[in-house]
Amino acid sequence: MPSETAKPPVKLSLPLEYQQDCFSELRNEDELVILARGLGLLRVVTNLLHSYDAIGSNLVVVVGADERENGWIGEALAEHAAISKTPAARGLSQVNTDMMSVGMRERMYSHGGIFSITSRILVVDLLSKLLSPETVTGLVVLHSERVIATSIEAFIIRIYRQMNKAGFLKAFSDNPEPFTTGFAPLASMMRNLFLRKPSLWPRFHVTVAKSLEGRKKAEVIELEVPMTDGMRDIQHAILECVEVSIGELRKADTGLELDDWTLDSALHKNFDVIVRRQLDPIWHRVSYRTRQIVNDLSVLRGILHALLTYDAVSFNKYLDTILAAHQPPPGSNRQNQSPWLFLDAANTMFETAKRRVYTGKPIDGEVPEALGALPDSLRPVLEEQPKWALLADILEEIERDAYFNPGIRDDSSGTILIMCSDQGTCRQLREFLQNMHVRPQQTNEDDAADGDAEVKASATFMMRRKLRNYLNWKKDFARVSASLFTENQKVLEGFTDQRGADGYRGKGPPNKRRRVRGGSSAAFGGGRPGNSSLQMAEDRDSQVAMLLADIQPTDADGAQKDEVAIDSLDDMEDYFELYEMSDLVVVHPYDGDMDEHVLEEVRPRYVVMYEPDAAFIRRVEVYRSSHDDRNVRVYFMYYGGSVEEQRYLSAVRKEKDAFTRLIKEKGNMAVTITLDGTAPSDPQEQFLRTVNTRIAGGGRLAATAEPPRIVVDVREFRSSLPSLLHGRSNVVVPCMLTVADYVLTPYICIERKSVRDLISSFKNGRLFNQAETMLQHYKYPMLLIEFDQNKSFTLDTFGTDHTTTLSTANNPQDLQSKLALLTLAFPRLKIIWSSSPYQTAEIFDELKKQQEEPDPIKAVQIGLIAGEDPSDQSFNQTPQDMLRAVPGMTEKNLSRITLEVGDLADVSNLTEEELDVMVGKEAGRQVYRFFNRSVLED
Repeated sequence: MPSETAKPPVKLSLPLEYQQDCFSELRNEDELVILARGLGLLRVVTNLLHSYDAIGSNLVVVVGADERENGWIGEALAEHAAISKTPAARGLSQVNTDMMSVGMRERMYSHGGIFSITSRILVVDLLSKLLSPETVTGLVVLHSERVIATSIEAFIIRIYRQMNKAGFLKAFSDNPEPFTTGFAPLASMMRNLFLRKPSLWPRFHVTVAKSLEGRKKAEVIELEVPMTDGMRDIQHAILECVEVSIGELRKADTGLELDDWTLDSALHKNFDVIVRRQLDPIWHRVSYRTRQIVNDLSVLRGILHALLTYDAVSFNKYLDTILAAHQPPPGSNRQNQSPWLFLDAANTMFETAKRRVYTGKPIDGEVPEALGALPDSLRPVLEEQPKWALLADILEEIERDAYFNPGIRDDSSGTILIMCSDQGTCRQLREFLQNMHVRPQQTNEDDAADGDAEVKASATFMMRRKLRNYLNWKKDFARVSASLFTENQKVLEGFTDQRGADGYRGKGPPNKRRRVRGGSSAAFGGGRPGNSSLQMAEDRDSQVAMLLADIQPTDADGAQKDEVAIDSLDDMEDYFELYEMSDLVVVHPYDGDMDEHVLEEVRPRYVVMYEPDAAFIRRVEVYRSSHDDRNVRVYFMYYGGSVEEQRYLSAVRKEKDAFTRLIKEKGNMAVTITLDGTAPSDPQEQFLRTVNTRIAGGGRLAATAEPPRIVVDVREFRSSLPSLLHGRSNVVVPCMLTVADYVLTPYICIERKSVRDLISSFKNGRLFNQAETMLQHYKYPMLLIEFDQNKSFTLDTFGTDHTTTLSTANNPQDLQSKLALLTLAFPRLKIIWSSSPYQTAEIFDELKKQQEEPDPIKAVQIGLIAGEDPSDQSFNQTPQDMLRAVPGMTEKNLSRITLEVGDLADVSNLTEEELDVMVGKEAGRQVYRFFNRSVLED
């Protein structure tokens, strides 16, 4: 018996010392683990979950995992169960809106196991007691940096801790920067998580350094690549434009803290998002010019990224789209182009980008008549990215190494793994590697000088093809340039929300989504309008035609295979075979924690980091230190003196500084004693909270036997208001409501709208139907218009731009006019204005004073047809909102189509006759024409 108890119950896959120490701490006590990026956070999480899963009787809930992490955790738990041979292990069960009904979830919870549940479902199940918090063994919270006071995850943790004092609670994060912003940020986060102890594991931690810097250290070869003169000139020009733009922002006198608005800060990937977030509270008072400059910062940072990742042709194409989006169409009298376009640096940027692609070629030694005049013909330059030649040299070196040293044998597969920033760079490198030894046919003059050129890798073939596509594309670009400018102006004037909460990582500015594949920008041949201060030389049609003739496809082009989009895979044995792993070159984008899977599955002998990434370097270190029998050689490439190098060094420095501040705060942090939720435990205090002391107007002192109750629609749990209501000692009852979003009393119901929802509800007419149904069933219906606490408390989203007439009350499309019409149509409808969810919670408390408590059963039945099941109303809201925007779609037609048709794809495929039967002849004709209209028509 003693020998059996001494035997470990499970087998863990934690080969490194710091992983084992972290696991031991987590098993012994509840804590917040903050691990540096790339050190294998999910590996620790999966081993911890497996230690609970192996017992078989536990019910553990994982909160905050995304879809890919769920796949990783599920696969890892299955592998652990097979290796440990634990028959009681059940693996990971996912609970989301696409899978299971209420009854199925209840049965699954009763059996126990490891569950990854979406936050909105989990909070509803906890409040409705479908999942009793007392039965939960423990809670595992991923991405704990997102757990702020108003988040739904903080709501879940509060409910869990109030009802379950014995269960464990573990929180994880690999992003230390959010824990260092604000006043005592770590202590605030610990309060939100109901935890007392933080556990910090930076890269410079003694145990981590000893684990990764031993004798099994990976071989790293650092390669600094010099930029070409053209790239260096363009980078300097872009940085000058950024510096001038920041200077203009500082002159705007916004009254904000401007110390961090510097050129060095602008290199950080979230700088434009930070600037916009700081300006949001005063956005209605910001001038049009300031808004334009904020948008320009995003554009310039996108150009800076494209310079180092795009080839010369695609970069020039990208600049053309940028120019078209920021200049008025021909004949327009608008004079509001971006200020940076008028700088000499902008002219340098555009001219140098064009010279990298093609330039003038004088004929027979002729000298141009006038200074600055274009020569009679153009010749291709097609400057190649410096990293391409170095990548070819690296591959050649690897081939020589494998040929002259064939005796080195280990568990590595011999595969070459090339890592880069995004899918676009992957496609570019794949095309280069496929065609780097292909040569277009040389002219007679070039044959003599061919010499050694055949031996070296070159991208000439690929670049010639890109230039042909670019010149053909440029002919049709004028048709869309005007629409690009119009769309950009809508963004600046506030019609379209500027999105940037996830930061910028390998993606272009907002207008990049309108570019064609491979480029994202157009050539700037369109020139500037005649009244602009910056004139661009325009290529004549004859010049473009001669350039096209110069780069026509040759026999070598015809010999290359086209990309196969669809393959029937017939006769696979005749055409397909498995390659040896040592023959493969795998090109893969950086993908966060998923890169660990790539390393484990590919087992590369050589890794080429085409672009620097600090987290991936650590993952290689962890991979090499975890396997004694796998040797890895890493080639680390970066452009010397470039923004790429500065961003990498800045990211490493910021993470180190964040951990340093966290260590200092941890040493001085006060320990929070009450970690059992916000509900008072003293019976006398509980009673006092239910006493109504307001006796004005003849009222009497009264006390209720239970805390106040609010019935909330389950779809409202996407917002933070239910969490704040629960935090104010209200009992939140989640129900599927047909009428209203919140029921405060038997007579008061409230429909909550954010400003964005309000605008969309006015557009599709849904708000009028909702107001009508509330008036039918409740004595005091109310419309709550709730603003974001971090944004301005005003409807004047168009700022001080008086050039448009959209802010005048005479326009029937104006939001204020529609609100006035709504109050005229429904005089009994009360409108409540709230500056934030916090103020809304206070308003609800005031409205509920001296009022009866609502009955959840009656609230659910209101608005239903006799005998109708409330669960039948639980349709997905997003497709319904999309259908409301279709011409001819009324609320009555929408409900009929929703009941009879499965999804949007089926609606779009209905015939006109089938639609006539459902929604009527005229409405059916409009719906059918909408779905069957050609997108190419004007």
